[in-house]
Amino acid sequence: MPLSGDLLRLADAVLFPGFTGHAPPDWLRRRLGEGLAGVVLFSRNIADPAQVARLTAALRAENPSVLVGTDEESGEVTRLEVATGSSRPGGYALGVVDDVGLTEDLARHLGGDLAAAGITIDFAPSADVNSNPDNPVIGLRAFGADPVLVSRHTRAFVRGLQSAGVAACAKHFPGHGDTSVDSHHGVPVVAEDGIADALLPFREAIKEGVKAVMTGHLLVPSYDAELPATLSPKVLTGLLREELGFQGMIITDGIEMAAVSGAYGIGGASARAIAAGADAICVGGESADEATAAGIRDAIAAAVTEGLLPEERLADAARRVRELAGWATSSGSPVPENGCIGLTAARRAVRITRRSTAPVLPLTAAAHVVELAPEMNLAIDKGTPWGVGEPLGRLLPGTAVTRLAAGEATGAALERLIAASTGRPLVVVVRDVHRYAWQGEALRHLLSARPDAVVVEMGLPARSDLGAVHIATYGSARVCGQAAAEALTGSL
Repeated sequence: MPLSGDLLRLADAVLFPGFTGHAPPDWLRRRLGEGLAGVVLFSRNIADPAQVARLTAALRAENPSVLVGTDEESGEVTRLEVATGSSRPGGYALGVVDDVGLTEDLARHLGGDLAAAGITIDFAPSADVNSNPDNPVIGLRAFGADPVLVSRHTRAFVRGLQSAGVAACAKHFPGHGDTSVDSHHGVPVVAEDGIADALLPFREAIKEGVKAVMTGHLLVPSYDAELPATLSPKVLTGLLREELGFQGMIITDGIEMAAVSGAYGIGGASARAIAAGADAICVGGESADEATAAGIRDAIAAAVTEGLLPEERLADAARRVRELAGWATSSGSPVPENGCIGLTAARRAVRITRRSTAPVLPLTAAAHVVELAPEMNLAIDKGTPWGVGEPLGRLLPGTAVTRLAAGEATGAALERLIAASTGRPLVVVVRDVHRYAWQGEALRHLLSARPDAVVVEMGLPARSDLGAVHIATYGSARVCGQAAAEALTGSL
């Protein structure tokens, strides 16, 4: 049976596809004119803020109420500053500082930048409680491992962002922190004894008036032993709507992720998510073509005709999307510029542990910096700059930098570095060294030859007794590297 035009338009009203390029393609312009709800911008769509402003203006020329979303968490997950690295640290650094006024202020200025670029919903903050230090996908994106701390900073971030007229979106409901599987690749399971702690930041975000919640592709056996949260009426309708009382827009995490699309396909997962209680489908991180967007629309419409998805549920979802679009076009106030707030936060987050009585710091001569670079998860753009070598080189001209990935940190390569660094300070930069055996082995090799070396941990520090001096930045954003360089030279 042919699908009606009205039903197809209703399906489009809950869809947020991605696309390629720095300008909207013809198919996207056409679909926006036909009532497409919104779009998601990824780093491939972003060159600089001025270009993004032109892009979002072109989108609104086709549909003035379009919602434009992106993952701008600050820190490791940045879209606006993907080419330079973020000028703001991520959530964990803010949690270490634990100044809710600073978190709110930073989020307000982030919201000001997003609003100026025409972005109306930010898929942030991560309200996850990172209680599992081996978590492969959350880590530094969370505010911390304490649910009460995460809750107060989640509320502060929501307040700041929404005061600038940008909708906040707490994620990844009902909490991705106490998991050891990346939902890009499989289905993480949330332990029953951790669900109360995981839910607390979402409860608090709802009290704060958060406009949107993003679902996590997580199995929560205490609520539903069979379906991941994104596809579960028990979790989205029973828990989030009825028990927690959330009345805003529920949007899925990337629907093409294997945790949900593996069993049903992208279209089937999308229809089931709307039936379960989601209001909007996010897609396009990996599948950003017209055929994918059309296939999802058709699958949602077909699910109505086949009885899988009640039409009134689809209409209710579209209503919630429209209500958020209306809020976005009428909210927010101008935000004064404060280009220093991110660096201020990064500086305050640095923690230095001195283990040697020798005067290792400050460094006064050009150093040799060895950066051990693990492969990051899909949420973090692989092209985002990070490190300590570049900012340290500005402070100590002549500093040498060597970056090694897994497979490159061989014994022979490390011996060459040890020889090359003779007579100059050695700085070893790691990211989540506790999670990568090769980093740990390389670090031990270097420290056995150079016990006077300084270790800079730009990930989650599981221990601080490595190196003559250990510096923890709690992030790898550009400003975290700058703060580490200042700590090394005594100018922090």
